[in-house]
Formats: sequence, structure tokens, C-alpha cells
Amino acid sequence: MSGKYDYFVVFAEMRTGSNLLESHLNSLAEIECHGEAFNPHFIGYPKRDDLLGMTLNERDKAPKKLLDVMKNQPGVLAGFRFFNDHDPRVLEQCLDDPRCAKIVLTRNPLDSYVSLKIARATGQWKLTNVKRRKDELAAFEVAEFEQYLGLIQTFQQRLLNSLQITGQSAFYLSYEDLQDLDVINGLAQFLGVPDRLEKFDGSLKKQNPSPLREKVANYDEMKQALSKLDYFGLSRIPNFEPRRGPAVPSFITGVNAPLLYMPVRSGVEKQVRHWLAALDGADPDALPTGMNQKQLRQWKTAHVGHRSFTVLRHPVARAHAVFCSKILSVQPGAFSEIRKKLRNFYKLPIPGRIPHDDYHLDGHRAAFKAFLEFLKANLSGQTNIRVDPHWATQNAVLQGMSNFAFPDKVYREDELETELPALSEALGYGRQAFVSRSEPDTPYGLAAIYDAEIESLVNTIYQRDYVMFGFDRWK
Repeated sequence: MSGKYDYFVVFAEMRTGSNLLESHLNSLAEIECHGEAFNPHFIGYPKRDDLLGMTLNERDKAPKKLLDVMKNQPGVLAGFRFFNDHDPRVLEQCLDDPRCAKIVLTRNPLDSYVSLKIARATGQWKLTNVKRRKDELAAFEVAEFEQYLGLIQTFQQRLLNSLQITGQSAFYLSYEDLQDLDVINGLAQFLGVPDRLEKFDGSLKKQNPSPLREKVANYDEMKQALSKLDYFGLSRIPNFEPRRGPAVPSFITGVNAPLLYMPVRSGVEKQVRHWLAALDGADPDALPTGMNQKQLRQWKTAHVGHRSFTVLRHPVARAHAVFCSKILSVQPGAFSEIRKKLRNFYKLPIPGRIPHDDYHLDGHRAAFKAFLEFLKANLSGQTNIRVDPHWATQNAVLQGMSNFAFPDKVYREDELETELPALSEALGYGRQAFVSRSEPDTPYGLAAIYDAEIESLVNTIYQRDYVMFGFDRWK
């Protein structure tokens, strides 16, 4: 069928009204909806052996072939209903295809959950004769509902994200919209078919029209349990950081040792490089690095049994280290342009050069706190300065790494003296000692200025790291 779309898909879940929507669609002259065409347990409808000439086994072997058959149905725009547990191969193809019309049907998840519980208890999934309606009370289980809600939210977020990335739009309906003739005719217009409905078929009946209080056996217990669920994300930690890439060129391998170090910047990179080089008696500058993803995959293939690791640092120590080495410092490798902008525009109280006779301990404390205020704005997307890997949240850095590979081990700075020797021993290199060669921050160490205010500031800025990695106060 010619037009804007070659076929359509209704993204829904069980007990959201998808049967009713299908009934409405099939009442339109040029529409044909083929049920749950890609349900893993049946094809189209229960107790059916085939759909459009394809058996269940044939469909499972070649789902794209069934899609092609639908696209080429003469005289109609064909489609199907798709739930979150249907064939993922079909989901990918539909989401990426702008010639596939997307219809998204949703319902209050509590209503659909209760309806699902009743349907499973009664075995009644459709109702055409109210005299045959079966009654059963649903038993609410909070853990089960949370899992159910999580599946729905994850699926809906995936749909939304895919549409945003590909620049596509979908037609959204709620369960209540299924009773609105104008909305259904609007859907017909969206699909590009000329036919319109004058009235609904009416053969399908609402199965459980009673209020929730009359459908849930433990209604009061359910109300109490739901009051503890955080529907509006009140406990969510806002995250405005840009997504990070894996930063593969910064990864470091042993000269011969099958070890891959995936550094978190402003951490303990220098000390770990010395330890890694010592395994093969090499110079730290000789360690292979700067690889692209293809080269690193080749390295992994050639080093069967390899291990990868990264190291986390306490957010207070990391923030102070980047302040001293990249912002306060005027040595090669420091961020001179950012330093200049922080001094001139953000009025960071640091001198034009370090060391400076008038820069004392109290001034250093004040300057570091001012830098922390900048970090707070920067990580919240409120500055025009990049979120540099040296001060990005460690959570974001590890998420970026995972776009290429997950580290086998995630260590913490204070446990390296025991963990790294154990790692080298496991690889047959003996217990190679790790000696902390960390050079003190200059011109003043963190211990000289650390106080409760600094801890509180850093905790606020890096709350995601504190929560995700369980950091306590800096010691």
C-alpha cells in the first residue's frame, strides 16, 4: 500500500486495551492488524498454526520475512501488536525504520497490573458476553508490582529514546482514549488511510469495570505499600553531565603482562603505571597506550586470559588534586586557558603565578572552595566550559568505559597495596608490590585545609559518586 508508511506496530503491554485498539483498527477498511505476530509462544493469536502462510518455526527462523509479507499485503496497511517480551530482532528493525508507523498505547500501570492478575486467576483474557464474565480478586504483591513497573518504564524509555535519536514521531494513546471516536479517527489520519469510523463495534466488553477497592483483596495493604514507592523520582540524583565515550586511547596495557589499566583521570595513574611497568622490568613510558578500539580488540584477542581494572579515588582527594595540578598550576599540562577564564570571569581568587608570596593557606582554602562552586555549576550544565574527564563524575567515566568494555576489577585507591599484588600473583607474576608514590598536592596538601564545609560541598557536587560507590567522609 502506497503512502507515508509501509506497515505499523502498536507498542503496548498486556491489559492495556490493545485488543480493543486492534478491534477499532480492523474496523477501518484499509487496515489489518495481525495480533501478536511476534509473540515468542504463538504466532498472531493463541491456538493458531500460521500467519500469512508462515508457521511459528518459520517465523522464528526468519522474522524479517514475515514483516516483508505484511508490507506487501495488497490493498491494506498491515501491522501487529508488540509487547516488551516479544522478538527483540523485530523491535530493532521497526524502531530504525521510518516507514514503520509507531503507535504507543499506555495505561495506568496499577490498573493494568490488577487486570493482569485477575485475568491470570480467571483465565479470561477477552469478554464478548457479560453473562460469561468471571470474578476473582487480585492479590497485590509489592515486589512483583515494582518489577512489573520497572519493565514497563524501561521499555517505554527505550521507545522514547529511539524516536528522539532517529527524529521520528509516534501516535500516543492512553487506555481512556480508546473510547474516544475522534481520537481513533485521528489515528486513521496519522496512518494515512481515508476511512473513518462512525461508531465503535462494541463487541468487546470491559472485563473489570469496578473500582480498585472492589478488585484487590488486600486493598489497604496495597495503599500502604504504594505510599512508599517513589513515583516522581524524589530520591533521584539529577544528572546533567554529557555522556562520555570510552576514552580507549587513554587505556594502558602491560609491555608483556596481559593487563589492561583503564584510568580514571586525576586518580592514581602515575603510581599504577610504575607498578604495571615493574611487572616486566620496563620503563613506565614504554607501556603501550594510545590505541584505538580496533587495535585494543586485537590486543585482547592476542592476550587470552587478560584482565582489566580501574581505580576509584575519593571525590574530595580527586577534586583537590585536579585543582592543584590543572587549575592552580602554571606548569606544562595544566589547563592554562580554563585557568585564565576561571580567574577573569568566575573570579577564582588565585594569583597569576604559583608560587606567589601572597598566596597562603587561608587563601588556598578559599580558592579551592571557589573552585568547588565552579564544579557544581559545571557538572550541572550551567557553564560554557567543558566537563573535563579530570573532574567528571567517576560514575560517568565508568559508564563511558562500558560502551567499549567493562573493567574486570574496580579497585579503590586505599586498597591497592593489597589488591594489585594479589592481581599480579593470579597472573603468574608473583606478588609485585605496589608502592604509593603519590606526590603531595602543592603548594598545600588537602589535610591542611580539609574541613566539614569542604566535605559537604564535595558531597553535594559528587553525590552520584558518593551514592553509587558508597564513599564515606575523606580521611
